[in-house]
Amino acid sequence: MSDPVTKLLLNGLEQKVYPGAVLLVAREDTIVFFHAVGSRAVIPERLPMEKDTIFDLASLTKPLATTLALMKLVDDGLLDLDIALASLIQPFPWQDKSDVSPRLLLNHASGLADWRPFYQELVKLPLEERKPAVRRLILEKPLSFEPKTVSLYSDLGFMLLEWIVEIVAGKDLSSFLETNLYQPLGLKTLYLDHIAAERKHRKELYAATEDCPWRKGIVQGHVHDENAFALGGYSGHAGLFGTAMDILTLTTMLVNLYYGERSVLLQEKTVRTFLTRQELVPRSTWALGWDTPSKENSSSGRYFSPKSVGHTGFTGTSIWIDLEKHITAIFLTNRVHPKRSNEKIRGFRPELHDLIMRELGYGSG
Repeated sequence: MSDPVTKLLLNGLEQKVYPGAVLLVAREDTIVFFHAVGSRAVIPERLPMEKDTIFDLASLTKPLATTLALMKLVDDGLLDLDIALASLIQPFPWQDKSDVSPRLLLNHASGLADWRPFYQELVKLPLEERKPAVRRLILEKPLSFEPKTVSLYSDLGFMLLEWIVEIVAGKDLSSFLETNLYQPLGLKTLYLDHIAAERKHRKELYAATEDCPWRKGIVQGHVHDENAFALGGYSGHAGLFGTAMDILTLTTMLVNLYYGERSVLLQEKTVRTFLTRQELVPRSTWALGWDTPSKENSSSGRYFSPKSVGHTGFTGTSIWIDLEKHITAIFLTNRVHPKRSNEKIRGFRPELHDLIMRELGYGSG
């Protein structure tokens, strides 16, 4: 599949879909395509994209960090997906949200708003006061919809899920993941950002993101998302960094567990629960922390089976896993470098995924 896919990736450069990209495709446990094109930065100097470039994974934080932590807590019997927030957080004076559960938050069916520019006010507070403040702000604002009536993709819900991990685990999300999942799997580059600390790796190893008007410069090696930045580098919705290979290691584990492989980390039943479409809201495509293909206009294209899970990230990242065909496509770009206004990736992703599937013998035309 090498030549046609490489040609399309290079065409993406010519069409200015992105300055650079890394594509990793695996079938079962075998990598069938792994290639980098273009540049990981063009400003202030051009640096070539490499297969081991570290990306700001943006909303891939939701499935690969926050959801993963909740999987572990459920698996260990420490968390019930259907427990009410009012039972987890005490006191809980916000009656309209008292019956919202982790399941509804993971499924984007809680009724919470999608996004708010919290960072504008948060940066006026000392760093240690910002997470408690944003959680209070989220809960004080009225719901956009009644729970379980509308599917609305929500960063706010995942900010609350981070809090739930802290309450149940007794430690922050970053520490919990490192100890219980990332270190046991040998993941060297997958980590949550901390803006108060030095970058975990040399700045030039990262894909650059935006020339940010708010931060007045190119963001490279720290989180692009403004709310996550104001919250110290990460929250439940954004702030994860990593390479394509580390993502593959993690997702291969999940797929193998889904099909019954035994592990001390997670059980098959738990993984299957999270990777199954929930049908809580009519026409919703969401599983728990993961999306599934919509019938039309899915970023996965036309040939990923209904038994697939995936997610996209604002910085130009995505992952799709076909659990039926045992195919994983990890596509990482820096499409927001140097400006976020470039949205050509919306049309490019399904075209790329369709070509991948055709080259692997699925689909036609």
